[in-house]
Amino acid sequence: MNKSDTIARDGASALPPASLLQVRDGPSLPLLMQYWRIIVRWHRVIIGAVLVSLLMGVAVTLLMTRMYTATVTVEIAREEAQILKMDGLEPKNAAADQEFYQTQYGLLASRSLADRVVRDLRLANNQAFLDMFGIKRPVATGAGERRGNDAVARDAAEALLDHISISPVRLSRLVSISFSSPDAAFSARVANAWARLFIESSLERRYETTAYARRFLEERLTETRARLDESERKLVAYAADQRIISVGSASTDPKVPSTERPLLADDLVAFNAGLATATAERVAVESRARQARSSRALPEDLTTPAIATLRQDRAQAAADYEKMLSQFEPGYPPAQALKAQITQFDRSIVREEARVRDSIQTQFREAVDRENAMAQQVEALKNNFLNLRRRSIQYNIYQRDVDTNRSLYDGLLQRYKEIGIAGGIGANNISIVDEAEVPEAPSRPRPLINLLLALVGGAAVGFGLAFVLEQIDEVITDPGDLEATLNLPLLGAIPSVDGDLSVVEALSDRKSPISEAYMSAQTSLQFSTADGVPRSLMITSTRPAEGKSTTAFAIAQCLARLNRRTLLIDGDMRSPSVHVGVGIDNERGLSNLLSGNASLVDVTRESGIDNLAVVSAGPPPPNAAELLSSDRIEQVIADALRYYDNVVVDAPPVMGLADAPLIASKVAGTIFVVESRGIRAGLGKVAVGRLQNAQAHILGAILTKFSQKHAHFGYGYDYGYGYGQKKTGADV
Repeated sequence: MNKSDTIARDGASALPPASLLQVRDGPSLPLLMQYWRIIVRWHRVIIGAVLVSLLMGVAVTLLMTRMYTATVTVEIAREEAQILKMDGLEPKNAAADQEFYQTQYGLLASRSLADRVVRDLRLANNQAFLDMFGIKRPVATGAGERRGNDAVARDAAEALLDHISISPVRLSRLVSISFSSPDAAFSARVANAWARLFIESSLERRYETTAYARRFLEERLTETRARLDESERKLVAYAADQRIISVGSASTDPKVPSTERPLLADDLVAFNAGLATATAERVAVESRARQARSSRALPEDLTTPAIATLRQDRAQAAADYEKMLSQFEPGYPPAQALKAQITQFDRSIVREEARVRDSIQTQFREAVDRENAMAQQVEALKNNFLNLRRRSIQYNIYQRDVDTNRSLYDGLLQRYKEIGIAGGIGANNISIVDEAEVPEAPSRPRPLINLLLALVGGAAVGFGLAFVLEQIDEVITDPGDLEATLNLPLLGAIPSVDGDLSVVEALSDRKSPISEAYMSAQTSLQFSTADGVPRSLMITSTRPAEGKSTTAFAIAQCLARLNRRTLLIDGDMRSPSVHVGVGIDNERGLSNLLSGNASLVDVTRESGIDNLAVVSAGPPPPNAAELLSSDRIEQVIADALRYYDNVVVDAPPVMGLADAPLIASKVAGTIFVVESRGIRAGLGKVAVGRLQNAQAHILGAILTKFSQKHAHFGYGYDYGYGYGQKKTGADV
C-alpha cells in the first residue's frame, strides 16, 4: 500500500484549493506600530539604560567643579569716527564686513592676546591661579628656571584660551566675551582684562601700522626728491646746451599736457599770422590793380575827395554852360570861357584818376614785396622749428621725467601729511558696552540640563540597544513571529502552565486555559482541509522539550472528546514519553509492531480516557530509522485507520534525526510545534525545510509555552482563555 492509497483512505484526498493552502504572510503593521512593538518588547533594556544614564548624570553633576562665568560685552565698529575727511590705511569696503568681523573674532581668541592677559595680570606668578587650573611650576635654577617660567606662561595662556568664549551677537556689532573659572571674582577680572587689552592691542596695531607707513613714506620721499632734483638738472643742462628757450608753465600731473612751449613756436605763430595778413592784403590790392590797368572806373574815382570836388565843379560849370547856350550862341565869349573851364576840369579829373591808378599799382608792388618777405621769414622759422623739434626729443624725455617725479613726490608728500594727521586724531572703533560683573551663581554644573541630557542620552542608548537586540534576536516569541518567520499558518497558541499543576492535570480540566487553547487549536485544525481534520496526523518539533508530546496527547484527547475513536502512537522510539503521561508500561509498543513481533491489537492499550487508545514506543530498537524507513510504518497506520477514526503520531524532533521526515511522508498531515522563546528562527526554518523536502503536508504550527507578558505589542494575543471563570478578591 502506497501513500496515495493511505491518503485516499484517510479521507484526505479531497484537499482544499491551492489558494487555501498558500502560506500566509505575517501581520503587516504600520512603521510606527512596529517601532512601538520593539519599544514594548525591550522596555526593560530601555528603562535600564535610562536609569543608568540618570545615575551617571547625577554622579557627574555632583562630582563636577562649580564654574562661574563672567561676561563682558564690547562693540566693534566697522569704520572709525571721521573727524577729518581723510582716508586711512585700511580699505573701506562694505562687501568686506564679514571678513573684517571674522578677523576681529579671531584676534579675540588669539594666543598673543592670551599672553598679554597673562603678563598684565601676572598669572604666571599667581599660585592660586596655577593651583586652580592644575598648572605645575618646575623646580629649577638659572637658565632652567627661565625656561620653566616661559613654560608656565604658555600653560597659563593655554588655560585661559580653554576657558574663554567669544560669542558674536547676531545681526549686531556686539561681541560677548565670557570667561569661566571656579573663582567668581577671578572670572570677572579676566573677562574685563581681556576686553581692555584687546582694545589696547587694536590701538597699538593701528599706531604701528601708521608709524610703519610714515617711515616707508619718508624713505620714498627722500628717494623721489633725489630723482626729481637729478631730472631737473638734466633738463636745464640740456636746454642750455641746445639753446632751447621755453615759455609758459610745466604741468604737475602726468595725465595733463604741459603748457610750457619753445619761444620759437610763438615767433612762428606770429609770423605765420603776419604772412596770412600780407597775403590777404596782396590779394585785395591785386584785384584793385587789375581794375586800374583796365579802362573800367575804380571805386576810388568816386571816393577820392579831390576827384569828387573836380567832378562837382565841372558839373556846375556844365550846367551854367547849358543855361547860357539856351540864350546865346556858342561863340558868345562868356560861353566860350565856360567851355574852356569845363575842358580844364576834364583834364584835372584825368590827371587825378591817373595818379590814383599809379598809387594802386605802387600799393600792389609793396604788398607783393611784403608777402614775399614774410613768406621767406616763415619758411626760415619753419626750418628752425623743425630743427628744434629734432633737438627737443631728448628735452621732452627729460621733461616727462621731471613731471613724473614731481607728481610722485607731491602725491607722497600729501599722503605723508594726511597719514600723520589722521593717525594723530583717529578715534578707536572698539568700545566696552557692559563690563563683566562678579557672577552670583555658578554657570556649571546645571543639574536640570545635565539630567535632561542624561535622560535623552540614556533614551537614545536604550532605543539603540533595543533596535540592535531586535535585529540580532532570532528567537520566536509570539504568534506573529511564527507566522512571519516560518511562513506557516498558526493553528493555536498554547499558554504556559502556572503553579504546581502538571500538564496532564491541566488538560484533564476542560475549563483550564491550556485545555481551551488546545481545543481552539483542534478547531483551527478542523478547518485546515476541506474534509476537516485529517485522519492521520504527525506531531513534531525542531528539537526536544518543545511540547510536541504534550501537544500530541492534547490533540488526541480533544478528538476523543468529540466521540471520535482516536489512537495515539508514540513514534519517538529514541526518547519515549507518552507512556509516562498516560501511566502505562512500555514493555511492548511500536518497535515490536514495526519489527513484526506483535500485532496492532497486541500493543494497543487503553488510556483511561473514553475513545482514546495508546500505542507506546516499546523497547528502544538498535536503529529506529531503519524500522521507520520500511513500508511497515505505512501498513501500521493503514491498519489502525480500519479501527479508529483518527491516528495521532508523536514523532521525534526533526533536527539531527531522519525519523520525523520518514513518518511525515506516510501521514496525511503534519503539525509543527514551536516553543515560545525556545528556538531561533533560522533553526526553525531549517526544520520546516527538511519536512517540506520529505513531501510532508504541513497543516500549520502550534506555539507552545506562550507567555502574554513576553509577546510583542500590537497583535492583541490575549485569547481570553479562562473567560467566565470565577475570580476572587480584586479580580471579581
